[in-house]
Amino acid sequence: MPRETDRLDQFLLIHSTRADNWREITSLADGWATNLADRAALEAAVVGISATEEYFAFPGPRLLAALSERIASNDAGGAAKLARRISNGLLTRVYRGRPAEWDVHGEMSSGEVADVLPMSAAETPAHRPYFETLFVNSQPAARWPALADEMRRLRRPEDSFVYEPIFTGSFEDALCASLVNPDIVAVVLAEGFPYRSRHDLPVLRSVLDPFGESETADRSALRLARALKRVRPDLDVYLLSDREVEKLAGDASADAIRRIFYAVEEPLELHLAILEGVRARYETPFFDNLKNYARRPIGTFHALPIARGKSVFHSDWIRDMGEFYGINLFLAESSATTGGLDSLLEPTGNIKRSQEMAARAFGADHVFFVTNGTSTSNKMAVQALLAPGDIAVVDRNCHKSHHYGMVLTGAQPYYVEAFPMTEYSMYGAVPLDTIKRALLALRAEGRLERVKLLDLTNCTFDGHMYNVRRVMEECLAIKPDLIFLWDEAWSGFARFSPFLRPRTAMGAAADIEEWLRDPSAVAAYEKQREKLGDHPSDDTLLETRLVPDPRQVRLRVYQTNSTHKSMSAIRQGSMLLVKDVDFHKVESQFHEAVFTHASTSPNQQLIASLDVARRQMELEGYGLVMNAIEVALKIRKAIKEHPLISKYFRVLGADDMMPACYRQSGFTDYLTPGSTWATVVKAMREDEFYLDPTRMTLVCGTAGFDGTQFKGLLASQYDIQLNKTSRNSVLLQSNINNTRSDVAHLVRVLVEICRAIEKRLADGGEAERVVFEARVRSLMTDVPDLPNFSRFHEVFRGEAGKTTPEGDIRTAFFGAYDAAICEYVPLFGAECDRRLNDGPEMVSANFVIPYPPGFPIMVPGQVLTKETIDFMRKLDVKEIHGYEKAKGLKLLLPERIAEKVKR
Repeated sequence: MPRETDRLDQFLLIHSTRADNWREITSLADGWATNLADRAALEAAVVGISATEEYFAFPGPRLLAALSERIASNDAGGAAKLARRISNGLLTRVYRGRPAEWDVHGEMSSGEVADVLPMSAAETPAHRPYFETLFVNSQPAARWPALADEMRRLRRPEDSFVYEPIFTGSFEDALCASLVNPDIVAVVLAEGFPYRSRHDLPVLRSVLDPFGESETADRSALRLARALKRVRPDLDVYLLSDREVEKLAGDASADAIRRIFYAVEEPLELHLAILEGVRARYETPFFDNLKNYARRPIGTFHALPIARGKSVFHSDWIRDMGEFYGINLFLAESSATTGGLDSLLEPTGNIKRSQEMAARAFGADHVFFVTNGTSTSNKMAVQALLAPGDIAVVDRNCHKSHHYGMVLTGAQPYYVEAFPMTEYSMYGAVPLDTIKRALLALRAEGRLERVKLLDLTNCTFDGHMYNVRRVMEECLAIKPDLIFLWDEAWSGFARFSPFLRPRTAMGAAADIEEWLRDPSAVAAYEKQREKLGDHPSDDTLLETRLVPDPRQVRLRVYQTNSTHKSMSAIRQGSMLLVKDVDFHKVESQFHEAVFTHASTSPNQQLIASLDVARRQMELEGYGLVMNAIEVALKIRKAIKEHPLISKYFRVLGADDMMPACYRQSGFTDYLTPGSTWATVVKAMREDEFYLDPTRMTLVCGTAGFDGTQFKGLLASQYDIQLNKTSRNSVLLQSNINNTRSDVAHLVRVLVEICRAIEKRLADGGEAERVVFEARVRSLMTDVPDLPNFSRFHEVFRGEAGKTTPEGDIRTAFFGAYDAAICEYVPLFGAECDRRLNDGPEMVSANFVIPYPPGFPIMVPGQVLTKETIDFMRKLDVKEIHGYEKAKGLKLLLPERIAEKVKR
């Protein structure tokens, strides 16, 4: 029987749960066949999954009926054999390319011959990508197998893809099928279906109700189409209607429909339309042209000897590189932008087309491909959007590229602080109250007009996701033309998850855009204005959920994402996404930023990988992201429930990562008893901050390891690679590449490490235990306070407001180039302490960035305080950018800078 914890409302684990349920059915069938279990348990298990199995093409109604028939006829051996066939087919996915898997009598298959091994290269037919199409109609369920056969008969050898039909007969079933089955790529709606499922499953409501899809008088196919596109914008939706299709096609309410057909008069055209819709997403203009280019006999007389590979494969000394990478890498190399290729700096052909397709996929108006990382994407955006003297409200803990962008443009950063997580030596995200206070303070100083940009990181390295829509709406209520730059380097994949998308820049911008068009928006604003009055106090504005005036708003949103960090792109592949109603005013500046930062010799393979990453995410991103989330939840669950691992390690939950005041829904964690899909959606909608489940902070200080030490141990002894560390934790990050095998490997390694700790403590006796406890105490208790940004020195304040902290970081940065106005003071020593106590003030000349935590604790022009010095003295990290231990702190001499400025 499927376990209670694996019900459908445990939505985040639905895909792995299905595989587990089929393995359990196989085990029960084997037990029955060998007289170790009874038939009743097997029957109950099959009945338990029968309703939701209708949402999947395989095994399908015929194989399920055959399994039930063998059970009913007491054919234990036949039932066990068929259950294993189905289970292994699901595990290996061979049913996608092997027709015998669908045959009730096709017993000699992978289930018996190859068990769980996939098809070999020799037996694999010419590959045609497989997907599933959902048909929603009012026909009796008994007719569905015949309808499915009719669709299969439309297949042709020249079809580029192959799909299997799935039939449902209600609004509820259609929406649930699209949620639980990631292989569904297209949906065909025939009007006349009811709202309620024919199955009496209250669990269906637990999935649908959080989306607001309760039963209403509107049961139309158009409503279902809109609901489907809201949760899965990647779906192609088609409509079969017997109404006035000509009128319907011109109705704005039909915008979610890709194509409308009159009844079923053209089944072949429907079939071709489904294939064409997939082909439109499968196309990769640049990659396709690059493959064609590599197949041609090209003569190269340009500055790229490696192109075509002759200098490599004809060499006795570097031929191994060619053998390692293969010939296609070199055949596809060129420095040319003609002959079927294109220019990244000023695209007019297939790169331009690829970028347009990426804009469609990510919900943007424009996309720029960037081949030297999101560091460059961020600097491009900052350079294009800011001018000298402009003010930008910036998360002090953002990536260094944002700070350097301010230096390059001469903009003045107004640093705002994230909430601290002192126990783990990390910061969270910037509270909305802090952001609003900054804007209101600038307004009070008469400087709001100079504020151009709000620059935030979403999600943070550690997984904090903003309530992006609320942040933008409330800020626009204070300054209607404020520009937003969201650094989503770590969460580009979130677009393809229905409960992460609203927390992204493009997802929230689309929601705001829709709200601005709604006549009720003006009424909501006017209602609030009447309540607050014409001149509400700052305190009132801080306490109020502000509504912007839709007539004044200029929606200007930019998002950067490290495509290579969460999608199948080569390292340094990045995208800059634009949704800006005034983009035409800054478009020329963006092109200048591209010319400034982009290489004139971009890597062709990297551009192609961005193209391919977009294709993959449009066609299977939903399922891949759900798998990444499942992997993360499996890791969290395994660590929490293992008696030995949980003794020394734990993964921090949402309640550990975010104070309760930022979790307005009351959500505590994904593993809290009673947490369901509904509670997760509620938290996503209501909470100020939300924890990306794929980012897992594993506390290792309780095992006696600091983060850097534990990261090195995993890499050197267990071949496990990590990225970020803190004083007492490491960050585990699941992505679309991970599998449950990776989870098993991690769990096994953690068990080995814990056993080694247990043995060391047992062998070492009381003395070893005292040392261990002291080490844990130093890592978990004796942690330094996290310093906030202090202030810019008055020399770098210029025309800044009297009560606002913005400053001229550019002058301070380039002041460090002049040795005559710089000095060095040892970090440890009497001179540093004397200066802190008696002056003169110490002013940083550099960005000083320790890893971890990876953000600047000092910026050029910043006055150094005791808190900053104490934190740096307590750091026990090996890597500190901008600090030379032998020389000490590099400082500016403000009085000499002032003299230099006067001259």
